[in-house]
Amino acid sequence: MSTQTITREEAIGPFYIGVDVGGTSIKVGVLDDLGRTLAYTSFPTEGEKDTADAIRRITNVVQHLLSSSKIAFSEVAAVGLGTPGPMDIKRGFILDPTNIPGWRHYPIRDRLADALGKPVTYANDANAAAYGEYWVGTGKNHPSLVMITLGTGVGGGIIIGDLSIEGENSFGSEIGHVAVDYCAHARMCPCGQPGHLEAYASATAVIARTTEQIQAGRSSSLTGLLAKNHKLTGLQIAQAAEAGDELALEVILSTADYLARGIVILMHTVDPAAIVLGGAMNFGGSQHPLGRQFLSRIKQGVDRQTFSLLSQRIVIDFASLAGDAGYIGAAGLARAANKFANG
Repeated sequence: MSTQTITREEAIGPFYIGVDVGGTSIKVGVLDDLGRTLAYTSFPTEGEKDTADAIRRITNVVQHLLSSSKIAFSEVAAVGLGTPGPMDIKRGFILDPTNIPGWRHYPIRDRLADALGKPVTYANDANAAAYGEYWVGTGKNHPSLVMITLGTGVGGGIIIGDLSIEGENSFGSEIGHVAVDYCAHARMCPCGQPGHLEAYASATAVIARTTEQIQAGRSSSLTGLLAKNHKLTGLQIAQAAEAGDELALEVILSTADYLARGIVILMHTVDPAAIVLGGAMNFGGSQHPLGRQFLSRIKQGVDRQTFSLLSQRIVIDFASLAGDAGYIGAAGLARAANKFANG
């Protein structure tokens, strides 16, 4: 989805700022009370620099966006901030993000609040994306959802009503670390523990599993690419599957099987109204035959492993906000906190 904006005349206040920090870029948007974007931009994170520098740049960008969208600073009710973990949400600290080396043990929530003079709601970036889908995306007609983000890793968020499940130690909704394989030779997750969903269902895992099979002697149209480049990409594997490569399709569909296992665990724990699949690895989504086949395989796995009532009622679909979900959800969490604080 490309970011679509509305005019000041169309907007309904109060207004909210959403800030989504990623390893590569920071996205900032100004939203109205209905979750519609008035102005949006992104700029490099420059994670090697210290966090104070980022606060200054975020502040400057917010001022520019408010000016361009003709919103007075006094009309902004609150700010939402999402960052990668690990983090201490209660204290408002970003702790030791592996992809932003310059940001360590920093009270980012309170420093941003001081800089902007507005209350800041702090969340894990995946939880923020989940809230975006819940508020105005695929989950907008559902009272609860679980979002699973499939990319370099596997992340996620759980939203029940207006509540984002963060947990006592800020590790709530770490869906990628649900254990889906307990065998003695389970794959190792990047976190160092065996059998986690991320070790099977991330783009990194799909590439690793395909590569291992080829190196073990499996026939594939990807063999020449691997020999030439010494590595594969997720896109190459998806394209091979579309072209009829048996191994590539097998790995993708087995990924769906592992996802089904994780989804059933979540269904039996949370019983959400909807499961939403986001992130870059969606195999074209519902608009593409491979994406539809991937989704269908997940649903088949869920049907086999859960109660018939749950499998009949659960909605499993792709996310719709793409890269916008994070800043939209961050603003939405700020809105929810603001409304709770003001009755």
